[in-house]
Amino acid sequence: MYHILVCDDDHDIVSALTIYLTGEGYAVTGAGSGQEAVELFGKHDFNLVLMDIMMPGMDGIAATAQLRSRSNVPILFLTAKSEDTDKILGLNIGADDYITKPFNPLEVIARVRSHLRRYTRLGGISSSPDLLAVDPVTLDDGAKAVVVDGEPVNLTPLEFNILRLLMSHPGQVFSMTQIYERVWNDTALGSENTVAVHIRHLREKIEIDPAHPRHLKVVWGLGYKMEQT
Repeated sequence: MYHILVCDDDHDIVSALTIYLTGEGYAVTGAGSGQEAVELFGKHDFNLVLMDIMMPGMDGIAATAQLRSRSNVPILFLTAKSEDTDKILGLNIGADDYITKPFNPLEVIARVRSHLRRYTRLGGISSSPDLLAVDPVTLDDGAKAVVVDGEPVNLTPLEFNILRLLMSHPGQVFSMTQIYERVWNDTALGSENTVAVHIRHLREKIEIDPAHPRHLKVVWGLGYKMEQT
């Protein structure tokens, strides 16, 4: 059974999400602050985190930074429409996605399923490893490993899946909408910032000079591609 951590200082929201998620068969633990979420994370094994941004004391941004330093489990922000800047900041420090309040329970369930499915698939072991290479980057889909110039690189599940998509089709341009729909397995609705942030993180890990990438390139107005040099 998947175990989900729900963190929000609004008790009613935690209660509602607990009802929705337990009704789908998930185990749920609630937290009322970022500090409590960090403490619970150290005591239990969680498969996914739903994290509010605006909370007194340790907010969701600070809590997410601490959680991400320990684990690559999916972290989804619960945000208000007015918190666009915080959404980008959250993605920058390691959040995977966000859900805007007031949220539709069906959307929450769909997002949770999608991220758990992808995280579980990434964590599994394939009996037929698939090796992809776009010099100097090598991706082993079976071992879920990436090597750049002979050095292992630690990617998040989303970064790995974006890289796998682009390396599977070297030279082909994928729009941000196409990347989101294939990697997040969800409809892209205003998700360009989410993709752009993850692409930037990916460049920082695989490019010698992320500001002037040689491999993961942008085609202005069209999208991104992985290019052999």
